[in-house]
Amino acid sequence: MANAIGSVFALADARVEFDGEYPGWKPNMDSDILKTMQNTYKNLYGKIPEIKAIHAGLECGLLGGVYPNWDMISFGPTIRFPHSPDEKVNIETVQKFYNWLLETLKSVPKK
Repeated sequence: MANAIGSVFALADARVEFDGEYPGWKPNMDSDILKTMQNTYKNLYGKIPEIKAIHAGLECGLLGGVYPNWDMISFGPTIRFPHSPDEKVNIETVQKFYNWLLETLKSVPKK
């Protein structure tokens, strides 16, 4: 994608510089915190949450590069069109996310 964008700007004799990329992050599907969060969600809402990997720049990539042994998960309320003028959050999912976070903190696996 960066090369395609750079090519378009080069046609207009514009200078192009790409900066600030996030490193990749591969989630650990056998993670203790993931299992804890799945169980907590099921206890709160009666079902297992949807678990999926998405293409996005996440802080987990940055932190995982510095702390490779951390057990991490990325989760949050439903957000559409992030980092754009059209960014929206589904308000109903904010309270659900917050309650899930509080319940999870009560049972975080000890290391």
